[in-house]
Amino acid sequence: MVVIKILRQGGFNKFSLAKMKLQLLFLCCVSGIHCAKILMIFPFPSFNFYNLMFRLVKELANHNHKVTFVSPFANNDSEINYEFIFVGDLTERMKKVRIEHLSLMKKGTIGRTLYDFSLGLEMTELMLKSKQVQNLLNSSRRYDVVIIEQYFNEAIIGMGHHFNAPVIILSPVRLGFRSNHLIGAPAPSSYVLDTHSLETKLDTFWDKLHNFLVRNFLELVRSTIYLSKQNQLFKKYFKTEVNLDQVMYNVSLVLSNSHSTIHDAVPHLPAVKNIGGYHVETPNKLPEDLKNYLNTAKNGVILVSMGSGLRSKDLDPKMHKLFINVFSKLKQNVIWKFETELKNTPKNLKTFQWLPQQDVLAHPNIRAFITHGGVSSLIEAVYFGVPVVGIPCFADQENNLETAAKRGYAVKVLIKNITEDNLHEALQKVLNEPKYKQNALKMSRLMHDQPMKPIDSAIYWIEYVIRHRGAPYLRSASLDLKWYQREMVDIISFILVLVYVIFLIIRKLCALICKKKLKTVISDKKNK
Repeated sequence: MVVIKILRQGGFNKFSLAKMKLQLLFLCCVSGIHCAKILMIFPFPSFNFYNLMFRLVKELANHNHKVTFVSPFANNDSEINYEFIFVGDLTERMKKVRIEHLSLMKKGTIGRTLYDFSLGLEMTELMLKSKQVQNLLNSSRRYDVVIIEQYFNEAIIGMGHHFNAPVIILSPVRLGFRSNHLIGAPAPSSYVLDTHSLETKLDTFWDKLHNFLVRNFLELVRSTIYLSKQNQLFKKYFKTEVNLDQVMYNVSLVLSNSHSTIHDAVPHLPAVKNIGGYHVETPNKLPEDLKNYLNTAKNGVILVSMGSGLRSKDLDPKMHKLFINVFSKLKQNVIWKFETELKNTPKNLKTFQWLPQQDVLAHPNIRAFITHGGVSSLIEAVYFGVPVVGIPCFADQENNLETAAKRGYAVKVLIKNITEDNLHEALQKVLNEPKYKQNALKMSRLMHDQPMKPIDSAIYWIEYVIRHRGAPYLRSASLDLKWYQREMVDIISFILVLVYVIFLIIRKLCALICKKKLKTVISDKKNK
């Protein structure tokens, strides 16, 4: 429209203008710039993950695409280009999940993954059986692409099959166990740890062996038990005789919320695009009280936030007291995102039930960030060059913070070992040793040094899939293999069996030869 307005001002006649409109329309069509109908499904009621998905919703709407957003969080936005389908049952279940997360701290990698299997199946069914989703499935709507946030919810990939549309997966964390199998992404046990693994290093043979055994045990459970249950949900709620494995391995693209400053380098397929940092926006103006508090802090400010999955108020009251005692010894001011009223706080501590985290981190007076180590929080810290004290609680946080510590912009304090002394010591390191700030700024420069903004990359690849009705040539041949074939368990087993059989044959031959020689010796003695 802007181009046409300029042309009109330039004195083109109506015929020329009409011709130019047709040419512009043709260019838009061939370049794939059109008003696509996009279905976006967010099945896991984490508010942080919701913000990641909603950022993409808004940007797609700004590009004149019509977006239908299925979400467990209500939104009263009145934007023209997107509509919300609210599924409220999932948020009620999430209230229990926050409490269950506390018990996960005591579980190992296998225990946590089995919990994720169970929770994923439960959340998937809650989403699919909801009245809102069933109404959507029974409607006559058509979509050009389906975008699904991935969290152990393979049956929902059936949406692509149902609407005859290509599927894009949005992974809110680095690709790992939950998503790799959908595109056959390589993840050798010798040097790739899963995002949710409690182990943080693969330095020794025994580390690698442990990683190999754990991964293949979980793959066995997934393929024999978990995916069969997802298949049952798929057939039940989509009313089809098609098997899930005929559908879920046709994912066109995975958008991964990852960047090399946050995660270790791992092998990727062409169908995987890292868009870490896409949710970070230009800082907004801060509320006056918060702005004044930040501006007037002579010694700087420390930001504290434990995320939305496990909120600060959910921590043990003894932990609250520990934090308060440490903060009272600091000369810096402290801002703590604390979801209820907190009593007996020192003068240098101010709590807020909600904080615009990105906008606060962007303030030049922020000296350090105490965080649980979720991907989004670490990306924001790196983006704005803020050093970190990390207190991992569950999921991918321990691995995220291990990488951050290796990159030199974070100090990790395990929550099971936390004391006033080691938390105070970690803060003093980050606040007083220049290398942490210098490394944070270095990582920030690396994150900003990209050929295009992550959000622009995300939009480009979504439109790419729409233009080409999927991207089948990006599909890996590994998807035609079973998990044990990809991990070469069958080859290794065959070699071991072959070696054992050869050993038995050689032993048998040796025994026969020895027996024959013995008979010969005995016979010779008798003859003498």
